[in-house]
Amino acid sequence: MNVHFIAIGGSAMHNLAIALHNKGEQVTGSDDEVYEPSKSRLKAKGLLPESFGWFPEKINTSLDAIVLGMHAKADNPELLKAQELGLKIYSYPEFLYEQSKHKTRVVIGGSHGKTTITSMILHVMHYHDRDVDYMVGAQLEGFDVMVKLTDDNDFIVLEGDEYLSSPIDRRPKFHLYQPNIALLSGIAWDHINVFPTYDNYVEQFKIFVDSIVNGGSITYNEEDAEVKLVVEASENTIRKLPYHTPEYTVGNGETLLETPEGPLPIEVFGKHNLNNLAGAKWICQHMGVDEDDFYEAIASFKGASKRLEKIGEGSTSIAFKDFAHSPSKVQATTNAVKEQFPDRTVVACLELHTYSSLNAEFLKEYKGTLDAADVAVVFYSPHAVEIKKLKEVTHEQIATAFERDDLVIYTNPDDFKNFLFSQNFDNKVLLLMSSGTYGGLNFDDVKKMMV
Repeated sequence: MNVHFIAIGGSAMHNLAIALHNKGEQVTGSDDEVYEPSKSRLKAKGLLPESFGWFPEKINTSLDAIVLGMHAKADNPELLKAQELGLKIYSYPEFLYEQSKHKTRVVIGGSHGKTTITSMILHVMHYHDRDVDYMVGAQLEGFDVMVKLTDDNDFIVLEGDEYLSSPIDRRPKFHLYQPNIALLSGIAWDHINVFPTYDNYVEQFKIFVDSIVNGGSITYNEEDAEVKLVVEASENTIRKLPYHTPEYTVGNGETLLETPEGPLPIEVFGKHNLNNLAGAKWICQHMGVDEDDFYEAIASFKGASKRLEKIGEGSTSIAFKDFAHSPSKVQATTNAVKEQFPDRTVVACLELHTYSSLNAEFLKEYKGTLDAADVAVVFYSPHAVEIKKLKEVTHEQIATAFERDDLVIYTNPDDFKNFLFSQNFDNKVLLLMSSGTYGGLNFDDVKKMMV
């Protein structure tokens, strides 16, 4: 198969390109810029474009398929040439479905938790030497790639993102996978640049549940009221299997999961992660892993990259970074850290970086999300607001939205760094939450501060 990627440098796109290359297919690609780590990973496989830019001459009738990334625009010269020649053009999720239509498709959906749940499932499968195809949105310990495709494996595990498929296909990605086995972890309004109302956002999850194949199943978090409503109202002829947070205890900075064989020490912590674990357990059981084997494997799961990732630890201090940025994730992560370390001062820092989080109207969704922190800090860049062409966000709007009188707010990266590096972290926990970098914060420097 001869496949060309338009915008090959994207996080998802370059992983799919490498997966196809590893499968033995002929892969080419273009992009106007490729950043690390995509650049090095593509170069190592001989897939990095020789020159950056768009080259219509690369597009010809010898190509079996074009995969179009979200980074490309609808007037992309290579895309226009492919359309002119009548070539088959796939979005990323369409192509994954095409590669897996004869497999059992396991799709993990939800506004939050989907990367962690998918990672837990893959960790368990890897632990027990069960080979499956997959696509996951984070780098996992023990895995070289984030996408794997084979001709032989029976199962494929897919992280089901609700964001758009491509510049010419405005359907959410997870509408295209047609799962046999599905999970829905939670619904909390996000991506307001695409789904301008809460009802419009929830509708996407209704469509997802209805896209499950006849006779398939949905494992769902019954503690999430909206998820419960959506799943139980669906008239799709599928099995509906609820799950809830298991019993657990926390003591001396350690979380113990209650199992039929007694308390089990686990590496991850926080109610949200225990809830994720319960969902992962049921999916693994659907895939043929019994309960005892699941517990044996999950005890060594340390978490997905950038999800409550420990970046530094001293004798009396510890630092975590987390990809949390939406209100529900920020609240769950902050609560988890305080629950795990109740006797330490929790310093929680949140960077408002995404389109949604920098939207003045959406800010009110953050009410109470940092309440569990002893010290709460918000950083945002007015320049980022300008780039996203949003209305100006003021200190007053942020202070009002979080409803916390002692909230510390920074808009200058140097001021934020000066604050951070002037702190004494003795008997403290530092939590850095962002999908950005706080204007260029060096996390190695943060590690050195832990005492």
